Amino acid sequence: MADTAMSGSVSDSGTTATTGAAGALALKTAVWRLRSRGCWSDAAALLENLPGPGPALRRTSLLVERCLFTDDGWAEAEDSLRTAEALARDDDERGAAACERGHLAYAATLLNVRDRADEARSALGRAAALLAPAAAGRPLLDFRRGLIAEHIADSPQSARAAYRRSHAGATAHNDPLLLSFTWHHLAGLALREGELAEARHGFTQSLRIREELGYLVGTAPALVALAQTEPEEEAARLRAEAERLFRLLGGVPAWMAERPAPSVEPA
Repeated sequence: MADTAMSGSVSDSGTTATTGAAGALALKTAVWRLRSRGCWSDAAALLENLPGPGPALRRTSLLVERCLFTDDGWAEAEDSLRTAEALARDDDERGAAACERGHLAYAATLLNVRDRADEARSALGRAAALLAPAAAGRPLLDFRRGLIAEHIADSPQSARAAYRRSHAGATAHNDPLLLSFTWHHLAGLALREGELAEARHGFTQSLRIREELGYLVGTAPALVALAQTEPEEEAARLRAEAERLFRLLGGVPAWMAERPAPSVEPA
């Protein structure tokens, strides 16, 4: 299952070697089901004892995403990231680890844990130097560079260009969840510029993909975002459904409690 916090370029070779093809698929499915419901710690625990850089990077991705969605677990994510960096063997794996470091530093900056903006830019720049232009992890990197441009540099034009590159790459690599995030963020930029029809289309596409994938933890923000583009009666229905999911998941994503109507989610 492709995603936005986990690089599709990370090899699962360690998982496959340990469990066999059928076991690897079962593990991947189990991790996805837990992650999609906001159970990042449980999902990461399934990968903890598997050898090799692939499982280590995937575990790190889960823990970094937990930080961004819950504003918690920073030390564990940092420890996991250092392990993944130490295990990385080639440019793809080192690039994926650098991408995760950039994302963790971005999250810490965005959520006012600590200003790590320079570290985020440096790490994503290092990832760009390591990952080949056609690498499977490149669309995720482009998306995260868009996040930096939008939320830290306040440069919507640069963000839009990065999101469009990511969108094209996610399409080419058949990465539907990443597409849901690029649709969402491009729609958010359109809404900022008053392009209501374009924003509605993008938010609708994002919500559709997340519902099809069963990505519950990302469905509530998609509903709330779409509500901003709809007439009041439909908007009220969408917000009520978002609130139901938010309570069902135990108050995740945490940012929704502070920003009940985010046009652009931080992840």
